[in-house]
Amino acid sequence: MDAQTWDALVESMKSAYSAGLAEGAVPRPVIMPLVRGELVGLIWVRPTEPGKDALTGIAELANIAAAAGADEVVLAWETHDVATACQLPITGPVPCLNMVHATKDGHVLHQFPYTEQPQAHSPEGRGSAEPAWLPAIEPQPGGELVLPVRAAVDYSFIPLELDHPSPFGVTVVLMEEDGYNVRLNEAFAG
Repeated sequence: MDAQTWDALVESMKSAYSAGLAEGAVPRPVIMPLVRGELVGLIWVRPTEPGKDALTGIAELANIAAAAGADEVVLAWETHDVATACQLPITGPVPCLNMVHATKDGHVLHQFPYTEQPQAHSPEGRGSAEPAWLPAIEPQPGGELVLPVRAAVDYSFIPLELDHPSPFGVTVVLMEEDGYNVRLNEAFAG
């Protein structure tokens, strides 16, 4: 992936966090598969129950990457949000936007810590915040990944064996039916 694409993905996630926190919650974990440097789309995890269902929901993000034949993936998640949803210990800075860039040969963990600056309450009475981004932590080649993210990275590069004329298309449909929010780029939406 070229630096321009990476920078665009980072800025996109930071913007999503600003919008999400303004509404009172961080975005759900998301996978961004790439095929030959072209972004397939963004796929956010389905609504999950705490514990095993959250672990499974995040790991299953790999299905879309595997079906697309992705040669690179980027996953983004918030430290506290995923630890709480998956009932795992919190590891790493909190609050923090984590992004991992992975290929079948390895991964690099990027962490973007922030503080939450309280904003006015929304009309619904929820407190909203805005992220104040702190200096990014030095990228960590092979950095430790939380369990469901590690599984999603690993499974992203194992081809799906579906007996279907359009394995990618049927995977998209099935994931959408399961509640995943799938936004494909035009080249892959056909």
